[in-house]
Amino acid sequence: MNNGLKAFKLAALIWIMTSIVFGAGWLLYSIFFYSGMDAWICILATFCASIFSLPVLLMLSIAMVVIQKYCNQLIHKIGWLLLTSFLCTIPYGLICGNFLTDLFLQSNFEQRYLLRSLSAAGILFVCAGIAMLITSKNLLQFFTTIPGNIYQSLQTKQTMETTQPDYPMPEEKSHSNRTLFKGIITGVLILLMMIPTVFVSNLVTEREQRQAEVVKEVSSKWASQQLIGGPYIYIPYTVIETDADKKPVAVTKHILLLPETLDITGTISPEIRPRSIYKVLLYKTSLESKGKFLIHIPKEINEASIQLQDAKICFGITDFKGIEERLAVNFNGTNYELAPGLPANDIDKNGLSVPVSLTTADIGKSLEFSMPLKIKGSEQLHFVPLAGNSSFALQSTWNSPSFDGNNLPGDRTVTPNGFSAKWTINKANLPFGTILQASEFNKEGFAFGVSMLQPADQYAKTMRSVKYAILFIGLTFSLFFIVEVMQKKPLHPVQYVLVGLALVIFYTLLLSLSEFILFDQAYAVASLATILLITLYSKSHFNSWKTAALFGAVLSGLYGFIFILIRLEDTALLVGSIGLFLVLALVMYGSRKINWYNSPGGKKLASA
Repeated sequence: MNNGLKAFKLAALIWIMTSIVFGAGWLLYSIFFYSGMDAWICILATFCASIFSLPVLLMLSIAMVVIQKYCNQLIHKIGWLLLTSFLCTIPYGLICGNFLTDLFLQSNFEQRYLLRSLSAAGILFVCAGIAMLITSKNLLQFFTTIPGNIYQSLQTKQTMETTQPDYPMPEEKSHSNRTLFKGIITGVLILLMMIPTVFVSNLVTEREQRQAEVVKEVSSKWASQQLIGGPYIYIPYTVIETDADKKPVAVTKHILLLPETLDITGTISPEIRPRSIYKVLLYKTSLESKGKFLIHIPKEINEASIQLQDAKICFGITDFKGIEERLAVNFNGTNYELAPGLPANDIDKNGLSVPVSLTTADIGKSLEFSMPLKIKGSEQLHFVPLAGNSSFALQSTWNSPSFDGNNLPGDRTVTPNGFSAKWTINKANLPFGTILQASEFNKEGFAFGVSMLQPADQYAKTMRSVKYAILFIGLTFSLFFIVEVMQKKPLHPVQYVLVGLALVIFYTLLLSLSEFILFDQAYAVASLATILLITLYSKSHFNSWKTAALFGAVLSGLYGFIFILIRLEDTALLVGSIGLFLVLALVMYGSRKINWYNSPGGKKLASA
């Protein structure tokens, strides 16, 4: 009973100190990163968290009594206490993981839930570890005190030793417990080392967002994405309707005439503008548009009400800053210079227009038009097929196009020297005719074209490699564990942490280098540096080049395997599953002769 009371008092002290450390850390974090948070909120939240963690106090009290009773060595007692503390933090980590979405800025909650939960559990475990360091004097005093029942058993043993011969105590159980304990610690360290990968993932996301901001800033000063629609003709007409007082009033409506044929050809010239460490891809394009209008009026509209003198030819464009030269259209043999502004917003919200000369003699005739256009933009160049029959042909020296939108090109050629593409659309492909009568038109639903995006997949590839961090850390730690068991040269947990940090720093090296050189080259440099570092470190500990070569070969194969998975897309899951199965088979094969229980009949395995 006395021993249980001491355990409860010591557990309460650790529990209180953990709450204080957690509250102080939260307060400091809020001061440096969230200056708007009041101190009293942190104090109140810490108090509520302490009350919520009362079950941990009970678990620690029981665990300390059991550890003191069944463990003999001090190091084992401390280890089991740390393991108990970590297990206690896991349920709270799983709960806190639901509330860390804003903190870590993760867009996919399901995929990142495990990492967020491990981060929360790791923070709580670190707070508990600091509390144990603060109360280390009390812990040592408690664990080095011999309980009364054990003291009596020792006295009985000493009495029996005076009358009985001294038989050697078996060491099998001690060795088995030591191996099991080290395996558990290794597993816990693997989980803890996953916490830094969360911050690496956030760093990758932050750098990717920074690049997107730079591209957006430069594009806004140059010209944004361009969506081109037209030309088309606006023709107003008058109808007589009755108002609320049932009096006849004249109401002006309009129709939009689309070309019967439209042919657009052009070239796209890419331009790369450096900004800081980033390179922004922009473009200039020279287009030639030509076709024919068939001027006809719907039967339900009285020709006498048509106001041909107010007819305008219109052209839609997204960003006016992209127009490099004056925009003029040759319509029915006459040149007209377009000016900003549209008479109607049925199709475009931004665009240009100009009045054109039409007479009743033109009704039923086919009138030709042509319009050269030089514009600049960024990211995308899209078109809207506003014609009965239309064709669009583009070519460029850019060799990494992305054809997207509502239609894909019927003919396309992509070579290292550039690309060419052609779209052909006829009346049967469209749900509208060449006459639109005052109705909202969703042009984005029919848009298509090419995206001129600079390949910046180093962030996506780096993020994919971070997802395999558990494989890197788990297999490397497992290899160290197996080798140290085989050679009987144990590694300290701090050494495992150093190796884990080396594996994590690989991702920061990969991320930073890939912003200056190609991803493949960055991956080779970062992986080679990490492999050499861990190989030389294993040589210094195990004092064997043979063992160091084993680590180098395994890590080289692992990094090579992950590189293949990153390059694959459709078959990545299949190849990854087969590869993991083979890796597991090799681990099971390599550990088959280990005498885990140090039994006399077990095979003695030579050191690697």
